[in-house]
Amino acid sequence: METGRIIKDLRNEKRLSQRELAKILHVSQQTVTSWEIGRSDPSSSALEALSDYFNVSADYLLGKTKARNPESHDFFDVMSFDGQPLDEHDKKLLADIYRTIQANKKK
Repeated sequence: METGRIIKDLRNEKRLSQRELAKILHVSQQTVTSWEIGRSDPSSSALEALSDYFNVSADYLLGKTKARNPESHDFFDVMSFDGQPLDEHDKKLLADIYRTIQANKKK
């Protein structure tokens, strides 16, 4: 059900109807409804399309992380070190570290 709630929340943030999202993703409205109520889960290709459209990670869609898109450096915009905001280089390093941690969790 977590995935369905997340999809519904993202759809509502963009002020889209289920029908509009279905058209964008080239699926039926019934498919979107099934995802949102937890009757079925999106296929891997649908997860990829949802991830691309909403600019979030598949892990976020699956409820595995609270970080919408760790690839984006915006994820680190709220962080600082020693009272100073992180520069772009440091944000990229942290994103690389995060990706490595996530990859090692899957092993």
